[in-house]
Amino acid sequence: MATVINMPRLSDTMTEGTVATWLKKVGDTIKEGDILAEIETDKATMEFESFNSGVLLHIGIPEGESAPVDSLLAIIGKEGEDISALINPPTLVGGASNVAETKTEEKFPTPTTHNPQPTTLPANVKVITMPRLSDTMTTGTVATWLKKVGDMVKEGDILAEIETDKATMEFESFNSGTLLFIGINEGESAPVDSVLAIIGPAGTDITGIAENYGKGEVAVTENIEKVQAPVATTSSYQIPTSNSNDRIFASPLAKQIAKDKGINLSQVTGSGENGRIVKSDIEKFNSSTPVAAPQAVAQIETQTVAKPFMPVGEVVTEEIKNSQMRKIIAKRLAESLFTAPHYNLTIEVSMDEAMRSRAIINAVPDTKVSFNDMVIKACAMALKKHPKINSQWKEDATTINHHVNIGVAVAVEDGLVVPVLRFTDAMNLSQIGASVRDLAGRAKTKKLLPTEMEGSTFTVSNLGMFGIVEFNSIINQPNSAILSVGAIIEKPVVKNGQIVVGNTMMLSLACDHRTIDGATGAQFLQTLKMFIENPVTMLA
Repeated sequence: MATVINMPRLSDTMTEGTVATWLKKVGDTIKEGDILAEIETDKATMEFESFNSGVLLHIGIPEGESAPVDSLLAIIGKEGEDISALINPPTLVGGASNVAETKTEEKFPTPTTHNPQPTTLPANVKVITMPRLSDTMTTGTVATWLKKVGDMVKEGDILAEIETDKATMEFESFNSGTLLFIGINEGESAPVDSVLAIIGPAGTDITGIAENYGKGEVAVTENIEKVQAPVATTSSYQIPTSNSNDRIFASPLAKQIAKDKGINLSQVTGSGENGRIVKSDIEKFNSSTPVAAPQAVAQIETQTVAKPFMPVGEVVTEEIKNSQMRKIIAKRLAESLFTAPHYNLTIEVSMDEAMRSRAIINAVPDTKVSFNDMVIKACAMALKKHPKINSQWKEDATTINHHVNIGVAVAVEDGLVVPVLRFTDAMNLSQIGASVRDLAGRAKTKKLLPTEMEGSTFTVSNLGMFGIVEFNSIINQPNSAILSVGAIIEKPVVKNGQIVVGNTMMLSLACDHRTIDGATGAQFLQTLKMFIENPVTMLA
């Protein structure tokens, strides 16, 4: 019984395929492993191998035509076998098919009594459609036609130059014949799969083909013995020689490079699927290297191509399931970035006095203060002087917080948490240092209470300990601002008109422009700078 071959799914994202070239015609004997056609997917042009033997009785998708996965591609069976029930099944009263246990899913163009124009192509006539020349291309523009109606076209000839969304590319013909029709004029644009041209024997009547292309679809039944859509596999198939019409299987890019370099493709051994010649084969080709069974062709001057270094490795990936914490972080930061109009202000602060003051403070027994503690204290004091920074946006009003609760970003194994120092403005440097160490320690052991991560009015994020000089943070909503603290850098600075060695630190303030204007943010940074550069003012 005849076997129905459907459009295969040749990639994980493929939903439809285009038959670029049929390598067999109706009436040909097919052996298992023979290449039936070249099919363009959403990723590449691939050779489609037959998994059945018999005679090719029917072609359902002509060259250049696209169809969804599982559409009727071909029928293979015994010579003379009646396949009319598979192509155009008769129906019973009520529209039910008289072919047992069949479906009506696949569709293909066929003539109907209601449309006098042909919807199937005359023999040897090929409809060429606007190709998809990039993964994001939806329309193409014909920049230049290199052939005109009436010209002879050979397989491999460049028909036109087509502008895509990425580049202008030469479009190669996969067919031979006379250019009978041009569907898109120079300078015009059209969607992918629009009729670009028609190629066939000279003098062929093509009336109605362009107008009716892709129309007139009718339901067909599916053979009970329908095979599963095969996937592309590597077989023992070799590049055909003169016994198969001297056709050489090569990618369009490989053909173009070979043409530019004057390399005879018949002397190149293909390493692609089913022996197809690809770009790397041309780049590695050396005319002095012997090849198996070279074809008898006219001698073409070749050049030696230097063999590039080709690293060999294994593609290794690892998929890590997102934790609930990571999902929440992603959700909240995305909401913040895309809802609050961020802008950043940066200021450089001298840390010489802060370094001297910290050394004196830490000389006191049982006292340990970090530079981050000093920045937090300075922020608390500056926020009291600039309460608009300590605010929250709401649709109907802006909330000004007169209490200061500073959140301190802490990196943990699964992401980032922000424990909150409540009433930070009422704490001294030692109290801030002790509280930060306690909260950070419990954050890393997952012992923080939910209430200890709520209620912040401002946030400080410090990456200085990792050597990061300057960075910009995403606002921790509902706060209106977040301060990014960089590393202390020793460098030449100018003091009293003299270049001396100094220590500086970069501070970057990310602001929500809905609540904080640029001038307000700048004034806050000036006050913050004053407190940090003069630590004695924070002890008052």
